[in-house]
Amino acid sequence: MLERKQHLKNKAKSKDKKRKNKGKRALIVVAVLLLLGTGGYIFRKELSVVAFDLFLSGQVEKKLEKSYAPVEEQKPQQVPVEEKFKPFSMLLLGVDQRDNEPARSDTMIYAVVRPEESRVLLVSIPRDTYTEIVGRGKEDKINHAYAFGGAKMAKDTVTGLLDHPVDYYAAINFHGLRDIVDALGGVELPITKDIVNKQKDHEKFTIKANKPLYNGQEALNYVRYREDSDFNRTGRHQIFLNAIVNRMMKLDQVSKIPDLMDMMGENFKTDMMPSYIIDLSKQVLLGESPTIKGFTIMGEGFRKNGVYYDSVDKEDLEFAKQMIDSWSNPDTKPEDLLTPESRDQQDSTATTKE
Repeated sequence: MLERKQHLKNKAKSKDKKRKNKGKRALIVVAVLLLLGTGGYIFRKELSVVAFDLFLSGQVEKKLEKSYAPVEEQKPQQVPVEEKFKPFSMLLLGVDQRDNEPARSDTMIYAVVRPEESRVLLVSIPRDTYTEIVGRGKEDKINHAYAFGGAKMAKDTVTGLLDHPVDYYAAINFHGLRDIVDALGGVELPITKDIVNKQKDHEKFTIKANKPLYNGQEALNYVRYREDSDFNRTGRHQIFLNAIVNRMMKLDQVSKIPDLMDMMGENFKTDMMPSYIIDLSKQVLLGESPTIKGFTIMGEGFRKNGVYYDSVDKEDLEFAKQMIDSWSNPDTKPEDLLTPESRDQQDSTATTKE
């Protein structure tokens, strides 16, 4: 009888302890949320990382596992701690896949990321660029590489064009992009004149100018519009990426991240390990707002067997390689990084001397 009473007493104590622990956890959550929203502005970034670590990183990592898609024969590689925040390259692929059609990479951007300085270089490659499709044994439009051989062929082909390796890739279906923009409440886009898609064989739409925010469908139409030129289109892709980053930094709502991952679902694929993405995310939260520099490799249009292609501008290509060299080198000081403006300064100096 005494043993039973003691057992019941211990059980009650255990329940009371669990209730206290739950209460403590709840208080921690409330305290962090209050600090993030009110008096903790000075330590806002640090607290965001604490909140992310405590309550969200596990959820996000599990959701990212669904998007983890290494290329053929690629083994998962843990990034050594000492190399975690060194510059790395990533091929950004905007995939336009509709029902019963093969996936095509409508957007191809070679990015060099310098995490410690929150700096990103975006080198856009127009989709009609005529180059060797590595692994295919022929020359064709560069965006066909993804259709022929997926992420691996796209990475190999861009590596061949730029003479620089692609460390990772990230592919997002444009339809997933639309949902993400809506989840963020829209994005700011510098549209000063109505954009009208009206050509005979194109999808018809109009994007009104001077709106404070544009929804997901409008943003999707913005990045897909190409009735002016392919080069202007690649510029819009860079503007859109910058707008997304700015919107997320302004909102500063860490709690939305798991929902965004759910929305991306099958629409997002990458060969960057989830744990590495988590570490980079925390680095971004602690850093300054990212500085993004964009450059487009121009070209001249020509036709071959009735098909339109772009012949890459050799000077643009060479300058792009020099910039990538500069940004990929961890020893390059921020003030010494080559940027698109650097080329403008070089051209201006050369003109003055003449």
